[in-house]
Order: sequence, then C-alpha cells, then structure tokens
Amino acid sequence: MKKTGILNAQLMQYIAGLGHTDTFLIGDAGMPVPKGVPIVDLVLTGGVPTFEQVLKAVLAETKIEFYSISADTKTVNPGVYTLLTQEMPGVPSEELPHTELKKMTQNCKFAIRTGEFTPFSNVVLQAGCVFI
Repeated sequence: MKKTGILNAQLMQYIAGLGHTDTFLIGDAGMPVPKGVPIVDLVLTGGVPTFEQVLKAVLAETKIEFYSISADTKTVNPGVYTLLTQEMPGVPSEELPHTELKKMTQNCKFAIRTGEFTPFSNVVLQAGCVFI
C-alpha cells in the first residue's frame, strides 16, 4: 500500500499514465470541463481542498515542463499567480485569454477539480520527461 504522497487511486492512475507533453488541468470548483475529459473530483466543500494543496501535492508527483494560465490571474488573483511562479521557478509559462485557456482544456488528458472558490485558480500543466 502506498504510504506517502497522493493516495487518491484515481488521480495517481492518471498521473502515472501521463506521457511527455500530455496536458492536464487543475481547476477551481467553477472551471468548466469539456465533455469527454475525465474529471478527478476532489472537492469536498467550498475551499476544501484548496488549489494550493492540490497543486503542491501534484507537483511533488509530476515533472512539469510548461504551464498555461489565464492572463487575468495576475491581476484578479495575484495570490495564485505568485504561488504558481514560486512553486515552478524557471518553468516556462504563458498567459492566455480565459476563453483560450478553456478551449485548451479540450485536449487535456484529465482535469482535477478542487474546492477552490477564488476566481482564476486554474492552470493547464504540461508533463515533462523525467529522464532529461
């Protein structure tokens, strides 16, 4: 039995199945997920678990080489913007219009829904190669 890190079996299965350049979403409770994209629904109640808790747990298990966020994140939710830059220093990123970020989720391998209620707490992560 796994005793550290992410213990959610569904989430670990999806993370383990990621290939180099595959993308996935960590989103707040209100982020729409396109039909056909599997959802790992972690939300328990408003604010539980937080975007930060989920992001940190996922980053401990996953190599990330690139990420995309809404351009509005920096001004509307500077806490999440700062969190992303602090947790992934040196990782290239892009800021897109929110509508473009939502379109990007159509190609995600899966989406993780958090209990976060603060706006623009969403990120599309691109899996890296652990051997480089």
